[in-house]
Amino acid sequence: MRLSELGELGLLAELERRGLAVDIADDAAQVGGLVATQDVLVEDVHFSLPEISWRDLGFRAAAVNVSDLAASGARPLGILVALALPPETTADAVYELYEGIREAGVPVVGGDTSRSGTVVVAVAALGKADRVPGRGGARPGDLLVVTGPLGGKPVRPPLRVEEGVRLARHAHAMLDLSDGLARDAGHIAVRSGVRCVIDLERVPLAAGAGLEDLGWGEDYELLAAVEEPDGFAVIGRCEPGEGVEGLGSLHGWDHFA
Repeated sequence: MRLSELGELGLLAELERRGLAVDIADDAAQVGGLVATQDVLVEDVHFSLPEISWRDLGFRAAAVNVSDLAASGARPLGILVALALPPETTADAVYELYEGIREAGVPVVGGDTSRSGTVVVAVAALGKADRVPGRGGARPGDLLVVTGPLGGKPVRPPLRVEEGVRLARHAHAMLDLSDGLARDAGHIAVRSGVRCVIDLERVPLAAGAGLEDLGWGEDYELLAAVEEPDGFAVIGRCEPGEGVEGLGSLHGWDHFA
């Protein structure tokens, strides 16, 4: 079966079924008292140069990992950066990339470099959390809240570490909205065995965004299932059942579709 037929989630499920991976469905993994996550950005798949600057690319590469830590209620401790670059890349471009990474506020503590035909930036991040909600604890009756406006597809993702730590103290489930509201709410629904009902009229939208933009993802706000909203915007609820309701034909991002 081709990956285009299996899909990203299908691939992960099959790896687990075959015993080749364990518990890989959450934003980050808990290993030896640490919370760990990793993301890879590939030129002409996730970004295009020079449409994005090297500095913004660096910030983005770090921020998407910090977002996964935030969704786990973790404070970042350090990141490792693996770069694959064409030999003709200038040293100044690499310096700018690392300046952007530094602006995310997390120290670089290691990594690797390699030659490549295109630019590939792979970042792993380590953090520490008192409590990691995961995606599988949502209950019927829970409210669904988000930490900020959606649909804007920002070049520089928001850093919601403090909000993540605050929500993690009581959230039953939590993740970051990287693949679109429909797809990411679906993760909570599947893992928790509930139906997520979204009220589109209550979803806060970024400036210039419309409801159709909710399907693209890359918001990097947090979505959490909670008993009390704690000041965050309520956009829906959890009910007995399955799937996601209220988003119509909106779909999310699948890397292999």
